[in-house]
Amino acid sequence: MLMVLSMTYYWLKAGHIIFVIFWMAGLFMLPRYFVYHQEAPEGSPENAVWTDREGKLLKIILWPSMTIVWVLGLLLAVTTGAFAQPWFLAKLLLVAALSGYHVWLAGYHKSLARGERRLTGKKLRLLNEVPGIAAALIVVLVVIRPF
Repeated sequence: MLMVLSMTYYWLKAGHIIFVIFWMAGLFMLPRYFVYHQEAPEGSPENAVWTDREGKLLKIILWPSMTIVWVLGLLLAVTTGAFAQPWFLAKLLLVAALSGYHVWLAGYHKSLARGERRLTGKKLRLLNEVPGIAAALIVVLVVIRPF
């Protein structure tokens, strides 16, 4: 099995990067959708449109992308023996945190769909920075490998 993974290393890596881009795009979009959703009057047709858009973004882009990122990333880690490297463990921790953020966003979508608006637009705009910060740290860990 390891031989097969080694022969497909570059395909795994390319797929991993492609789906990371899709996942990150969705993680940047969803909190912005939440801001617009919260600005729509409750019970309005616009409110329903935002609920639908958020659901589609989660179902079509975010959940599949995150799943594929994890599968391909773990296959790459097995192929390269990355589990023994400290930089990879730090990256894994950040990806797990980003996945938790993703799950939290999905939960917030459900809250908005029920009419619960727990956060302000300002807080949602600040939350929009989370994936950017995480991505920057992950790229530094993967490229620089500081430890």
